[in-house]
Amino acid sequence: MSVKHLGTGSKDVPLQEGKIRLYSMRFCPYAQRIHLVLLAKDIPHDVVNINLKNKPEWYLEKFPLGKVPALYVDGVNIYESLIIADYIDEKYPQRPLYPKDPLRKALDRILIEGFSRVINLLYKLYINPVMDALHLAPILEEMDHFEKELAKRGTPYFSGDEPGMVDYMIWPWCERLEMVRVLGGDQFKVPKERFQRMFQWSKGMLEDPAVKSHYCTPEQHARFLQSYQAGTPDFDNILV
Repeated sequence: MSVKHLGTGSKDVPLQEGKIRLYSMRFCPYAQRIHLVLLAKDIPHDVVNINLKNKPEWYLEKFPLGKVPALYVDGVNIYESLIIADYIDEKYPQRPLYPKDPLRKALDRILIEGFSRVINLLYKLYINPVMDALHLAPILEEMDHFEKELAKRGTPYFSGDEPGMVDYMIWPWCERLEMVRVLGGDQFKVPKERFQRMFQWSKGMLEDPAVKSHYCTPEQHARFLQSYQAGTPDFDNILV
């Protein structure tokens, strides 16, 4: 595993026998999705972190789009977080993360895809030079759907009695919600009375071994975002 993020002028890390290779960036929520899936299924893997500001030449040769996450497995490179997650779940049958029933799986996929609206709104909030609490309202409106979905399903997690694919695919952005309050103050606080089930879900997720293994505090996320906004992203601020 590369401890620090590799940049221009570096060399790729030799592959480890018997392990699949995940190329990542420690603060990328899309990459976090794949960390969670690999950890939840206890799949042997190694991680190479990539400096996305100054991408290694060898990485761009392997992955011309220069994106993370990316997976090297069986001599093939694949990318896009949802594609990788689906591949891993099908390839490695231990602890299935999707339901066996095709209809339930389709409904889970719809829920995951629907969360992209939350992602897009959060991104708009992050990139604004001055954070405006008015931008929080549409995010909460989209989150209402997930609060209602938990009530409809009647389970502690979207996937049932333990976290599954839906939970791991949306968690990275839920982990970062508290970062918004750290950066913007109490006006960005998510109201607990409005999202009682989501708060209980979050407490459960924080106890999940896979989530614990890759968790960053709101303060750590905030420090990285501030460095990113300043044009000097500190990829390694929690890795040293």
